Amino acid sequence: MLSFLQIRNFTIVESLDLEFKGGFTAITGETGAGKSILVDALGLLKGNRADTSSIRSGADRAELSAEFELQESSRALAWLRKAELDDGLLCLVRRLVSDNSRSRAWINGTAVTLAQLSELGDLLIEIHGQNEHIRLVDREEQFRLLDSGAAHEPLLQKVGECFERWDRLSREKRELLSESPLDAGDLDLLQYQADELQSSLLQPEEFLELEAEHRLLAKGSEIVKALEFAETELDSGESTIVDRLNTLMDSLQNHASLTADIADAVQLLGEAIINCQEAAGSISKAGTRMDLSPERLVEVERRLGIQHDLARKHRTDPEHLATVLDEIQDRLDRAATLDHRLRSIEKELDRELITYHEAARRLHEARVTRAQELASSVTGLMQQLGMEGGCFEFVVTADDDTRPRAIGTDSLELKVSANPGIPPGPLRKVASGGELSRISLAIKVASKAQEPAHTQVFDEVDAGIGGDTANAVGALLRSLSVNGQALCVTHLAQVAVCADQQIRVLKSSEAGSTRVATTLLDEPARVDEIARMLGGRISDQSRAHASELLATAGTRH
Repeated sequence: MLSFLQIRNFTIVESLDLEFKGGFTAITGETGAGKSILVDALGLLKGNRADTSSIRSGADRAELSAEFELQESSRALAWLRKAELDDGLLCLVRRLVSDNSRSRAWINGTAVTLAQLSELGDLLIEIHGQNEHIRLVDREEQFRLLDSGAAHEPLLQKVGECFERWDRLSREKRELLSESPLDAGDLDLLQYQADELQSSLLQPEEFLELEAEHRLLAKGSEIVKALEFAETELDSGESTIVDRLNTLMDSLQNHASLTADIADAVQLLGEAIINCQEAAGSISKAGTRMDLSPERLVEVERRLGIQHDLARKHRTDPEHLATVLDEIQDRLDRAATLDHRLRSIEKELDRELITYHEAARRLHEARVTRAQELASSVTGLMQQLGMEGGCFEFVVTADDDTRPRAIGTDSLELKVSANPGIPPGPLRKVASGGELSRISLAIKVASKAQEPAHTQVFDEVDAGIGGDTANAVGALLRSLSVNGQALCVTHLAQVAVCADQQIRVLKSSEAGSTRVATTLLDEPARVDEIARMLGGRISDQSRAHASELLATAGTRH
């Protein structure tokens, strides 16, 4: 339920704060006073498209905020919890439209996408206007009207579950069929490639080690010469580096006690002698351990050549050949099981299709019953709404040959006749805008599908009517708000008197600036506003008439 609305710099509204209560609220005021601005603001807060024309002249941005009170059982609260955006039983929605054409939105203080805002907005607010036919002829809206809050919701859920299983199997079948079938030649080729790779394939780390060894062997003669020269110079020649270092250390040893510098030099020479001897040992081991023979080089080049040949054959890098083998083996495995899996899926699909159609049949029967009840109720309400002799039909047709859908196999069509003696025809073709608005209202009342504390907004759905029809519209709007909330922008006193509370919108001009203000009317002010709506001029007679209408409406509560 909408409890608070705040508007800043939106169209001609500079600043506006409004509190709302449950039940039926009438929004009234002179033509052009800005009543529909409130509806437009709520539309933006439920995710409607915004543009810079909605920003008040002279301002750089428009800001809109609304607070909603939720009930534990509400679908909106369930959505918030799933999205991890809940904050107890309150929901604060905020929308900002900037003059750079950017629009941002927040839910309970967290920035969200407009898609998220729209999803939540559809669960918080329904806005109905004279273009209601656009919604009524929409297939999704028709199914929602028929299914929401109906006793057959478990059947609808069952159909959805059956569809999910059938659809999952259908997608798997399509994926299997999309694979190119393998004939005997294809299978032989793939098996040959797999055998060839398995017998010759080097793992990536082995390939890298062989490449490193090849680089070493390619410089074998240079390495041998370098090792022999180093070993001779260090410790095997006639005058080795070690011998010369020993001579130097001996010449300084007798003077080491004289200065710290000489002592350091003696110590460093000793360490150098040890390092050189160890280096000579390592060089000797290197020469012994390394196989730098030409034969080894030939063997390494042969093995690497096989890997490069395989890589060229499979158009990949040598280190990726293991992945190629995995893919070939997977293709062979799938080919071996493809026919078996396809036969299995066909049997499963047949079983699931039978289960689906049985669930869809039960859902169809329940929908037919529900549609007949709705049609009867709507037809009865049409008699009260200025369409005496008219009738309404909710046609539900099952087509078992259609492709399974999550909503079942039914197709829907709304038919109406607004005048006696004329057979019902398609809603979109035979009803006027005003009739569609009243028919929509009748459907809403008949279906009672709204959740508790759900907010419904009606923007001049009573246009073009009067007299007893207006009284009926007001009574229906009030009945629609029981356990919930209905807001109606209206010019009709007969509708306004049925409201639980009334808000007046007043536009004024000061110093070249236009301002819009709202007032929650107390009883005396409400009498004056109803009197104005009755005749345009407030007089004792119009006040008396207004008081009488309010009293009469009150007795009908």
